[in-house]
Amino acid sequence: MITPRVTALAARLPAGELPAYVHDLAALDEHAGAVRAALPGSVELYYAAKANPAPELLTTLAPHVDGYEVSSGGELAHVREAVPGLPLAFGGPGKTESELRLALDLGVERIHVESEQELRLLADLADERPGRAPVDVLLRVNLPVGAGDLGGAALAMGGRPSPFGLDPRRAESCLPLLRGRRLRLRGIHAHLASGLDAPAQLALAARITDWARELDERHGLGLTEVNVGGGMAVDYARPHTRFDWTAYGRGLAGLAGRHPGLTLRIEPGRALAVYAGWYVTEVLDLKHSHGEAFAVLRGGTHHLRTPAAKGHDHPFTVLPVEDWDRPWPRPAALDEPVTLSGQLCTPKDTLAARVPVAELRVGDRVAFTMAGAYAWNISHHAFLMHPAPSFHFLR
Repeated sequence: MITPRVTALAARLPAGELPAYVHDLAALDEHAGAVRAALPGSVELYYAAKANPAPELLTTLAPHVDGYEVSSGGELAHVREAVPGLPLAFGGPGKTESELRLALDLGVERIHVESEQELRLLADLADERPGRAPVDVLLRVNLPVGAGDLGGAALAMGGRPSPFGLDPRRAESCLPLLRGRRLRLRGIHAHLASGLDAPAQLALAARITDWARELDERHGLGLTEVNVGGGMAVDYARPHTRFDWTAYGRGLAGLAGRHPGLTLRIEPGRALAVYAGWYVTEVLDLKHSHGEAFAVLRGGTHHLRTPAAKGHDHPFTVLPVEDWDRPWPRPAALDEPVTLSGQLCTPKDTLAARVPVAELRVGDRVAFTMAGAYAWNISHHAFLMHPAPSFHFLR
């Protein structure tokens, strides 16, 4: 769960630098390399920067990915500056005119079009640039799926009524809007769910690819790409288990073999970055209330919102600290369940509830694992105006 390098750093960090986010870039490099090796060469691997856009992570991933997926003008400019040499795919709903202009100015390689309105706006902006190469787009489609196909999903972005993507019938109505415009339809994008295992992901990928091929043949579009999205399962309750990239790679190879000439692309985020980050903090107080133990930690969900957002107990490791220089007894929880909460004035500031521990004392340090994605960057930093954590990147 925690690498020796992270344990060593967590032990020697001064209290003034806690809480701290610690990222093991060597572990990230190893994991990303294993993912890339499990995928066939015919499949492109993009990293969804929304999971964690830290430049240090982006550059560590660069040797292993074919590009990055961004979802705002801010991400677009940030990622282009951090890793200028790799392609970008610009997705997400509600793209503004200024964001689309920025995408064109920066030469974004792919734009995932979410609606007819967005397509019309993009076409007008592209037509303002005579003499430039056509803008390459994918249509994001919200395909219907069976009732059980998304049963294991942590989040469903499609397969049902949704603000994301185009209804399949509306996607077909977009085709005439492309004619005579400085746009080039490259293929189809569909990201329907997050949190699915390899068999479920493969079933969705086959559904998306078959639909795209049928659309292509019916209209003679000459499509060359299908992006089947990300959302590979990450299980916070079982941090030692990981998505079966080997089985997924084999399945994608078979799918690519059934559709020669079609490039498949995936865009995981959490499943690449989450295992290489830890949130390290310390126990400020430990009390018993109505028979239950509560450890109050420095920091909280304003730094690490993930457990509150997903409704789980975040996995952690206790790092004992022996020093105790106070003249009173050291508060402790011994062989009992403990709720780990933060410094915020709300009962929702809970990182883990009633988790059994052998021993936890005031002054001990706690390292929350699986904090490398959707952690600091999705948290409500300004609430109560506590200090920000420090950040450390082990190379």
